Amino acid sequence: MASISVEHLTKRYPGGTVALDDVNVEIADGEFVVVVGPSGCGKSTLLRILAGLDVATSGRIAIAGAGGRGDELPSATVFQEASLFPWMRVGENVSFAFDSLTVSPAEVKRRVSDVLDLVGLSEFERAWPHELSGGMKQRAAVARAFVTDPPVLFMDEPFGALDEQTRVGLADELMRLWERSPKTIVFVTHGIEEAVTLADRVVVLSARPGRVKEIIPIAFPRPRDAVTLRGDPAFGALVVRIWELLR
Repeated sequence: MASISVEHLTKRYPGGTVALDDVNVEIADGEFVVVVGPSGCGKSTLLRILAGLDVATSGRIAIAGAGGRGDELPSATVFQEASLFPWMRVGENVSFAFDSLTVSPAEVKRRVSDVLDLVGLSEFERAWPHELSGGMKQRAAVARAFVTDPPVLFMDEPFGALDEQTRVGLADELMRLWERSPKTIVFVTHGIEEAVTLADRVVVLSARPGRVKEIIPIAFPRPRDAVTLRGDPAFGALVVRIWELLR
């Protein structure tokens, strides 16, 4: 696991458009933080900068290992599109996460089998991506992110293209995976109910340029059930509170 510190982060594009302005966030070791905000507010830009896929114009980002060590920490990123290689079967797609790592073939096989079982894809290990539904593809993408057990996981609207029933089911599976294999997660979504279901804290960004408008703690105990939680009046109150901030 890891802690993440974001100090005075600003992202300005050529031409003068400011996507993010003076963003400050502290994410604790092993915390599940969800970022929400209006369309175009810089949520995905922030995540891409944290994941090392983009660079900030100014500001500072520090990602430290457990105990505050400033190690060069491995991470994984899951995008809205599953990004599976069409020429690889499901098991091969998941095992590709070990491509640059020194892990024995036997250990890779064991871990791939284990994570596919956790996401309910064991019987599809030999299937091709085109044979899977959208939800199953995202399960495979999440499995690939978890299989190497990175201390940090970045997720950019991973369930955004799916129907509500599939999204709720995948939220449950993600929480189950995270509880079994704790790590620091930064998750971007447009879904307010999804954010309240998953998060330890929800970071609400303002309209562009994105600034931190409020950080809301989510105190529901874990483990959580994504369906049962929606019947709690406190859940509805938090959803309304975040909608009011966005409006």
